[in-house]
Amino acid sequence: MSKKSGKIRHFVSLSAAAACMISAMNFTPASIFTADAADPMTAFEITEDMKIGWNLGNSMDATTASATAGLETETAWGNPKTNQALIDAVKAKGFNTVRIPTTWYQHLDSDNNIDPAWLARVKEIVDYCFNNDMYVILNIHHEEWVNRADLGTAYDEMKPRFTKIWTQIANEFKDYDQHLIFEAMNEPRAVGTDHEWWGPTDSEVETINKLNNDFVNLIRSIDSPYSQNRLLMIPGYCASSDITMYSKIDVPDDDYVAVSIHAYSPYAFAMQYQDNNGNIIDHSTYTEKYSAELHNILDNIRNTFIDKDIPVVIGEFSASNYNNTEARCEWATDYITTTKKYGIPCVLWDNDARGNSDQSEAHDYLNRKAVVNGTGEAAWYDDSGQVIDTMMKVLDDSSIKWGSEGKAPVIKHEDISTGKKLLDTSTTLDASVKDGNCTPGLNATWADLEGGEVAVKYTGDTPIVAVCDGEWGNWTEISPYDVDETNGIAYYAADSIKAAWSADLSEIQHLFARTNGVTNISEIAIIGASEIEIPTQPEDKTVKYDLDFTKAETRKDTLVLDFYSTAGTYANGCVGFMDGADWKAIEWEGTFKNIDGRGFLEITVPVSEIPESVTSGQAQVWWSDEEITGFQYYFANDGVVTTTTAAPDIVVTTTTTTAEAPTGLVFGDANEDGKVTISDAVRILQYLANGEKYALNEHAMAQADVDGNAGVSGKDAAVIQMVDSGVYKAEELPLKAQ
Repeated sequence: MSKKSGKIRHFVSLSAAAACMISAMNFTPASIFTADAADPMTAFEITEDMKIGWNLGNSMDATTASATAGLETETAWGNPKTNQALIDAVKAKGFNTVRIPTTWYQHLDSDNNIDPAWLARVKEIVDYCFNNDMYVILNIHHEEWVNRADLGTAYDEMKPRFTKIWTQIANEFKDYDQHLIFEAMNEPRAVGTDHEWWGPTDSEVETINKLNNDFVNLIRSIDSPYSQNRLLMIPGYCASSDITMYSKIDVPDDDYVAVSIHAYSPYAFAMQYQDNNGNIIDHSTYTEKYSAELHNILDNIRNTFIDKDIPVVIGEFSASNYNNTEARCEWATDYITTTKKYGIPCVLWDNDARGNSDQSEAHDYLNRKAVVNGTGEAAWYDDSGQVIDTMMKVLDDSSIKWGSEGKAPVIKHEDISTGKKLLDTSTTLDASVKDGNCTPGLNATWADLEGGEVAVKYTGDTPIVAVCDGEWGNWTEISPYDVDETNGIAYYAADSIKAAWSADLSEIQHLFARTNGVTNISEIAIIGASEIEIPTQPEDKTVKYDLDFTKAETRKDTLVLDFYSTAGTYANGCVGFMDGADWKAIEWEGTFKNIDGRGFLEITVPVSEIPESVTSGQAQVWWSDEEITGFQYYFANDGVVTTTTAAPDIVVTTTTTTAEAPTGLVFGDANEDGKVTISDAVRILQYLANGEKYALNEHAMAQADVDGNAGVSGKDAAVIQMVDSGVYKAEELPLKAQ
């Protein structure tokens, strides 16, 4: 599938970068230094920071009937000219990424030179986004010379234009930092064939893989400070979310390449207006069947790429507006909750197609004309705006951790040879051959399938399993939930069949395997249920102490950190802070000396290394051989202490006498709403994650400190959670020192 599939890459997510726990286990920091904007983010830090995106659809990607055109194409499909106010509205809604689908072929001369006016206009829109510190995905989109019936034999003809366009784009934007992401192509496919959206030939796949490889090599060769660490997105055939097609992507061995996938899923809910018989589909309910299909699709994407440390960006997703706002909100919750856990940023497709005659393309979220023209109308359509608000609510939910389930479960299957044989004769399936893409009908009832799974041993393209009734009706397909690439076995859970089947389960009589390409199947069997082991996430053992930089009297002061532990203990960590939207860290390391029988380590950091605009931060200990038993900090100038309020966070693990608690406090009430609930634990965790954004005042800090140790930490949040679950009573707070 991928050149990367056997390579393990160590990466740190943005939240983990703040915690710095994982990285601390893999390197030893050198002397103290300041990380600045030139320090590159990893690919996974970028994809986490992208958060969620919005597509400027049907604007810069619009085309006209002419072979060539000018700036008028931007409004050719009915949308207004983009301005800063439009992008401001997108940012204000909570989006942190804008994908700018852009068509270039109508703006080229005979030598494939881009019209300078068109390139300048694209740059202007990119700058609108950069003005808001947003990420931008820039691509080539709706290119007729890419999407063609002879795709499989046109590589030599396509390459010169492809590389010429990308050379010009890359040079124009060479000084733009990692917030600018390039996407090689949109949905490359064999337009005009009977398999435009499925079953590509090997030669068509090869053409796409070659162009993707040319794209990566070209960008890496550009004379730019970001040429080696710019995130690049590459698609498979039609950017499909079908495992049969994206499993053929040849991902280069490059730490900054992400796979680009479009997933309007589940399709029958998100895009399909009528069934194959012309009947209008009921979209009023987001059913269990739809949810099962969505999870199967997203699980396969996670298992194929994220689990192998290959980032993924879902560059397009949406659910058409069928006047089903409540169901779309349920879909949005399911979709974004899952992709957030898997660490996959998603970019919403919005073409502002309110009233579009093509019901499958009713992706209307932002009222662009109202925003651009300043008519005072609501920027976001009320119904679709609710869908976006649902997405943002999930992303703001601190209990759902980004990338927390990025590693696929370990699944132990029964041996295929021990199961009930349905097929043991080698059968070749070919989607291009009439009546040749399916096995013969195999007898399999729900009584056979219940509680187990179907195992299919194969070579070639990943097969799909289908079941039907005794009259060969109610054809229902499912994709594998797990694929053993080493042994060539795909597994299909009976529970997935149950979720997808819309009739009485007792009516299931037959089972098939089929292909979207070319597949040789040597064996099919029904085996027992698998055993699943969920991988545990590494525990964040970072020790954090809050710092108040306003206590420094001058920029000439020195920040002094005093740590206490066992003599001889080695430790490392950082002084970290948020500088605008960027987390920055001044790293330190050292060994505790024996001072009067107690281990002592002192770290000094010039205050001049901290931007004047930064008022607070954290002293973090990433790794320590032994437990840190105490901490204090203060500011000094030429050795003279300039503040005596320097140790508010002192932590001592030995038994101490607890001072009499202040009166008039509701201990545990961190959010100051007069109650002690799980919301207070969340409020503390928000504060610990970003103290500048989620600051607690002095009164709230006093009420939040409940674990018996001075200072607010994650232990306080844990105690409040135990109050919520009944382990402690609110009247017992604060606990006595341990």
